[in-house]
Amino acid sequence: MGIIKGRWSFPIIRALMNGTMRFKELERNVSSINTRMLVKELKEMEAEGLVIRKAYATVPPTVEYSLTEKGQALKPVIVEIEKWAEKFLQ
Repeated sequence: MGIIKGRWSFPIIRALMNGTMRFKELERNVSSINTRMLVKELKEMEAEGLVIRKAYATVPPTVEYSLTEKGQALKPVIVEIEKWAEKFLQ
């Protein structure tokens, strides 16, 4: 559980479950997170091996994020937690 300890880890992983996203796209999909916090969380998740960051040499710079195999393995866990929340937290 220490790997996904950040407040924003689940929402970020949830957003990336739909596929690769550019930074701004991810920022829009994770509601109410500020830019600095998103950068911090993504760096931590990258260090833990959950997220891959791919930068392209374009002007302006293009950066894409996607889940690693390790991050993809969290999909069923997150889906089950969402089901539990829908059932018991209404």
